[in-house]
Amino acid sequence: MNGDWLIRGRDGRLSVYLPTDDAVLCRAERGPGTAWTPAHRIGGDQKLLPPPAVGQGRNAYAHLVSWRPTVPGEAGLVHSTHFRPRLAALDWNPIGHPNKKGDRTGTPAVAVDAEGRAHVFVRNRGGGVSMLGQKEKGGWGPWRDLKGREVQEELAAVTGESGRVELYAAVPNGLLYWRQEKAGEQPALEEALEASVRPGTLRALATSPQGTTLFYTDDSGDLCVWRPGGKAVTLLPSAGPGPVSAVRCELDGHDCTLLAQRSASGRVAFAAYPTEQESAGAWWTESGPALPSDATVSLAVDEDDRVVAATLSPSTGQLLLTRRKDEPGLALEAWREL
Repeated sequence: MNGDWLIRGRDGRLSVYLPTDDAVLCRAERGPGTAWTPAHRIGGDQKLLPPPAVGQGRNAYAHLVSWRPTVPGEAGLVHSTHFRPRLAALDWNPIGHPNKKGDRTGTPAVAVDAEGRAHVFVRNRGGGVSMLGQKEKGGWGPWRDLKGREVQEELAAVTGESGRVELYAAVPNGLLYWRQEKAGEQPALEEALEASVRPGTLRALATSPQGTTLFYTDDSGDLCVWRPGGKAVTLLPSAGPGPVSAVRCELDGHDCTLLAQRSASGRVAFAAYPTEQESAGAWWTESGPALPSDATVSLAVDEDDRVVAATLSPSTGQLLLTRRKDEPGLALEAWREL
């Protein structure tokens, strides 16, 4: 799943989105902090092509996007909106192809602006980025070419505290950054950074009223942090090979950024530091059992403002969850299988 697959819904319940080979499944809390529903299929019976993407706006609605096969050798993108975790999501709605038709071109990414409009980004056949945005009064605008060259497969889309949508992409030996100047406008390519970036390690997070922060792993294995307008800095060695999950939360009265990643040992590693104060330093602390190599981790904050972490292993179907205890520091409850 491209994006945070553990989210808190409009009704305060947590839900998880679970991709399979041809569908997206959802499980949700029956009530805040209680038992969970069985997995159910999202958006009807259409066959999908993984991986899907998920984004969430201020109204807490989830927007999901995925490729689906159309005719042999071709695919098109589809979109669904999930208003509340325990309600049925809308059926998958076709939204087209960045090159009008053809095969799958890249993993989509979704961000939702302050007005609740979804913005879908995907690499196009020419190696640049294309975007499709919802209109203010319903429906979708045209596909727009945002330019770029040799863009890698996975993109990181994020909505800033201003409500404007931003996008990060990795290219050979660098990073690209797009940003909306005004709500509803086409994002413009604003900045490029020379950097070594491991494919598939981008994760973006809104960290201040002025901007967003990108986390990525460089070729040497270090977890790096970049905020456009400044230089990239090394935060700490990455715990493992995949992307980090990131969330802002309050720890002991401080605004902190919490990171989680499956470590080389197979356990989940956590690191926290004061938001946008990378110079304060951070270090990993491991938790839970050893997980399969394909396990991913996602972070959220529940309605009681407690950090929640979930892990999913597609090969085994194992879904584990933990919450922060009501005590100082980052003490976690025992991991439990859902």
